[in-house]
Amino acid sequence: MWEDRYANSDGYFFGTEPARFLLDNPGWLRPGLSGLCVADGEGRNSVHMAQLGLNMTAFDLSETAVARARKLAADRDVDVNFTQSLWDDRDWNTPTYDLVAAIFIQFAGPSERGKQFAHIKAVVKPGGILMLHGYTREQLALGTGGPRSSTTCTRPKSCRNISATGTSNAWLPTSATYRRAAATPANPP
Repeated sequence: MWEDRYANSDGYFFGTEPARFLLDNPGWLRPGLSGLCVADGEGRNSVHMAQLGLNMTAFDLSETAVARARKLAADRDVDVNFTQSLWDDRDWNTPTYDLVAAIFIQFAGPSERGKQFAHIKAVVKPGGILMLHGYTREQLALGTGGPRSSTTCTRPKSCRNISATGTSNAWLPTSATYRRAAATPANPP
């Protein structure tokens, strides 16, 4: 599904600017931190973080997306360690990263999500940061993108469960609902 979406788009499917969530939370993105962007698509988030001085690794399952991510990094003159891989092909056993960003990863249903959250938590170093950002159920009624099923939306309970680790890690979970701007002559639909 994702490979087809990326391969059949002429340009960057989601654009080249980072998710608003990263722009709204710059204090967490400190130079020198090691970071991982999971399911990073065409690299807009990992490249932004690398531009801020983080040592970034990112992966996605789409060959086309990873190729575009590498081009974006080259165009912006930053280094990101991009790999094409499936989620289950990653090493999730070692706390490797100071920061993990999981932005709009609502492609997994409830049965897979617990495993994904456990994997993400496992690779964050003690004292590290997890930035989780996803759509709320309210997004479904707006028809402006995001998941098509409420089972894949971010819920407050999911955020509480992922942060209940007993460690000193910082967890920054947020949810989003995006509305289309009203159509005006300067802002056509």
